Amino acid sequence: MKKTLIAIALTSLSGLAAAQSAVVIYGAVDAGIVRESGGVAGNITKLTGGVEGGSRLGFRGSEDLGDGMKGIFALEMGLGLDTGVSGQGGVLFGRQALVGLQTKSGTVTLGRQYTPLFMAMTFIDPFQSLSTAGSAANLMSNAGIRMNNTVKYAMPDTNGFSGEVAYGLGEVAGNSDAGRNLGANFGYANGPLSIKAGYANINSIPVGTAALTKGRTTMLGATYDFGVAKAALAYASNRGTVNINNTINPNSQADSRDLLLGVTVPYGLHTFRASIINKKDRAGTRRGADQWGVGYSYYLSRRTDVYLAYARIDNDAAKGATGFYTVGNATEVGSGNRAVNAGLRHNF
Repeated sequence: MKKTLIAIALTSLSGLAAAQSAVVIYGAVDAGIVRESGGVAGNITKLTGGVEGGSRLGFRGSEDLGDGMKGIFALEMGLGLDTGVSGQGGVLFGRQALVGLQTKSGTVTLGRQYTPLFMAMTFIDPFQSLSTAGSAANLMSNAGIRMNNTVKYAMPDTNGFSGEVAYGLGEVAGNSDAGRNLGANFGYANGPLSIKAGYANINSIPVGTAALTKGRTTMLGATYDFGVAKAALAYASNRGTVNINNTINPNSQADSRDLLLGVTVPYGLHTFRASIINKKDRAGTRRGADQWGVGYSYYLSRRTDVYLAYARIDNDAAKGATGFYTVGNATEVGSGNRAVNAGLRHNF
């Protein structure tokens, strides 16, 4: 009898703990054949990991703290499925590493996190700013994907309005401006219409006698879902030559603007994507370009799909010169201005 009561008590305590906290293991594995042409060294065919989306292994969890408050965390590492190496330059949890509190008034997180501008651009881009040929990331936004040393606040969705602000500390002794990153986005959704605005302001970390340089990007975009297809439109203004890694980006202009027109067409288990992007160099340095891309995904299941994509970039700059844009992906730098992708992705 005593053993039975103890067993019941332990079972009850276990159930209570499960109800208060939860940890989820998740990830994605992706690999494809990539054919790139138009590069300085010649054409190349390769097996590449993370083509449609970066392969990853992640852990996320939450704990109910009562009164609508939760403690949350996320640890997510990237990996190259073609070689098994760690992604993001070998950083252990290079994709995300954060802890925070979620309340009725919003969520505050601290750590390595996605930039608000990238999240806004991903929402607009038909290719979801991933790594397939055709991604807007090939031409648009010198603000990067992630911010280190970041405090971020995300407001709760309220009557269709949403938004977040982020501050990344530069952590340079004696110079609070060096390496500092600021970001924000704001959104509104009403029926088939969604609007997103994003902003990033980034300072470099000077080396030696180099002066502090800055980069700034502002983006406004919208999507409209007609049912049979979803149209996308985005406009971005870029100033400065600094990217999110606090290094000079040779393809960025002191003054440029980007324009994207795109469409996504879902049809049963099929999804078709297409976009056209124009980068206008306003500094007169022949660093403009045009990109057009098409993509297709077939979903074998809710978690597994096969994909095809093609993109071409027509550069103003000569091949190999500063300002020559290539069609690459998140794990390998592109070597040409034309690319064909074919691959398989599984989410778990």
